Amino acid sequence: MRWIFSVVLIFLATMTLFRFILFWSYNPPGKAFTGSAFIMGLRFDLRWAAGIGLAMMILCTIPFINPFKNAAARRFWNFFLPLLFLVLLIFYGADYYHFDYLHQRLNATVLNYLQDAGISFNMMKESYPLFKISTALILFVLLAWILFRKLLFRFQHQTVISPKKNKLLFIIFFLLLVQCVIGKIIVMPGQFPLRWSDAYTLSDDFKANLALNPMQSFFSSLSFRKPGYNLNKVKAFYPMMAGRLGVRQPDSNHLNFERNISWPATASGKPNVVLVICESFSAYKSSMYGSPLNTTPYFAQLCNNGIFFDRCFTPAYGTARGVWATITGIPDVESPGTASRNLNAVNQHTIINDFQGYNHFYFLGGSATWANIRGLLTNNIGDLKLFEEQDFKAAHLDTWGISDKNLLLEANNRLKLQTNPFFAIIQTADNHRPYSIPGEDEHSFKLIHFSTDSLKRFGFDSNEEMNAFRYTDFCYQQFIEAAQKEKYFDNTIFIFVGDHGIRGNAGELFPRSWTEQGLTCEHVPLLFYAPKLIKPNRIHEICSQVDILPTVAALAKIPYTNTTFGRDLLDTASLISSFKSLPPAENLAFIFDEGLKTIGLVSDRYYFLKDLKSGKQQMVALTDNSPVPQNLQTENVKLNLSRLTDAFYETALYMLLNNKKR
Repeated sequence: MRWIFSVVLIFLATMTLFRFILFWSYNPPGKAFTGSAFIMGLRFDLRWAAGIGLAMMILCTIPFINPFKNAAARRFWNFFLPLLFLVLLIFYGADYYHFDYLHQRLNATVLNYLQDAGISFNMMKESYPLFKISTALILFVLLAWILFRKLLFRFQHQTVISPKKNKLLFIIFFLLLVQCVIGKIIVMPGQFPLRWSDAYTLSDDFKANLALNPMQSFFSSLSFRKPGYNLNKVKAFYPMMAGRLGVRQPDSNHLNFERNISWPATASGKPNVVLVICESFSAYKSSMYGSPLNTTPYFAQLCNNGIFFDRCFTPAYGTARGVWATITGIPDVESPGTASRNLNAVNQHTIINDFQGYNHFYFLGGSATWANIRGLLTNNIGDLKLFEEQDFKAAHLDTWGISDKNLLLEANNRLKLQTNPFFAIIQTADNHRPYSIPGEDEHSFKLIHFSTDSLKRFGFDSNEEMNAFRYTDFCYQQFIEAAQKEKYFDNTIFIFVGDHGIRGNAGELFPRSWTEQGLTCEHVPLLFYAPKLIKPNRIHEICSQVDILPTVAALAKIPYTNTTFGRDLLDTASLISSFKSLPPAENLAFIFDEGLKTIGLVSDRYYFLKDLKSGKQQMVALTDNSPVPQNLQTENVKLNLSRLTDAFYETALYMLLNNKKR
């Protein structure tokens, strides 16, 4: 154990030394020494160094590999440890020059240079002293070989302590290494080990880069190493997309998607914004669409008093994808993972930052480390105050953290204390397995039961699921009624939107195509609620999660820069294409189904789908159960939707990696 501890210490010291070298070489002028980045970096390095120690302990339980039980095993370790040290030096050397070249820590995209290995090698040879670097590597490995040999020889000849005491120390040391590999003390269920996204809690690009461990960055990004987009296709579709989005200065060479929106100065104060991202808020299961189970009567009442978009769609299924689309305005078309897990996509522009002079909040009942969503939030939303389970007084409920009711009420308690305008996001989670309903609400929230036939007919698998759906309505009521008592309420725009729907049987409430094509998976309610600020209206136009931020910025009269897909849903002029060869731009919602590998567009009358694997295309009617007639008009519609679907998809792939912060 003393031998293993010494080896771990050598690897850890080497990693720390490289971090100091990176800091001394590239620290921006005038930026003071940052201890927080080094502490975070030490935690990342400990994970890898402790992982080496853990592997050594496990291997040494095999007698013929244990150099203290088999003298011949010494040759294996005297070869293996210097080899491992060489790998470490190669990673850190590559990382140093990768940062010098791109100002970005080493990640798996470096493997793409192997496709033009000759050109890449010549560039390296002409740019960097490869001979000196190679010589230094050899010298350091030789020194490591000598050091590791002497360490092993020294510890092999030390006195062995008693076997009983040795076993106890073995267990303690083993558990200590395991804790170091986890990287943080897990005190609550649902928390996650240390992940690369935790580096971005430092809210500074250089600090985050300094803290990262190149091996963690490399292996975390391995499945995302290819850029994902075809630049030629993006440029070919650019005129079409620039026209639809209203880009005033189109540039197909630099792919400019920027639109700067401004408003006349007003004397009224800035309204607050509270955006509630509602877990699994399926439209067809709710009261607003006529469900006889009347699961959301209170929310239906809110919709009658706000601007309610009853044909809103999420670009994809899944909470991480829903949060991504809402905050960035880009459909998450990453596959097989999600964009939030892609280290190369962590830098994103968001309209939230255009709410200048606002305090920014994000409330989550569990942990933001889930799906690495912390990187998206803390790296891109300026001065964000992130509240997670450990920051609340309420008791833990289940794997998703505290209950939605307590989350919403505690958020209200913090918002009512604000003296500056604020933009707050609250992400709920209870409408999700295991469908927990806290015992504290048993008296005020009454469970009800329906027959299995009734449940199946209207989209529910069980009474537990149906009551959890009803409980969300109860939580929204508790929140709004509490907020109505506070001063901030009258000057606040509340937005409620589902993070995604749930695939299921929409029965007689919608045409069959909604169920058969899985549109129930993406169809969600979207409500803008501000009784003192906006007039009620129910709008049937097609819209998407990506439209939320431009619309609320327009409602609040906040000047903003839009660089992605979203548009102001209340600006009818934005529906007219500025690209003259196109007809007026119809409202469309792009949908990506990662599970089925399909892409498509929802229009007012049709849903067009394309299979990414086979290329098979399909267009179904959304307004009735009749088949789409085969004639010249519908063929032209299908052809236009096919081109637009490809344009949306290729542009989304490009934007994921090219929507950098301003």
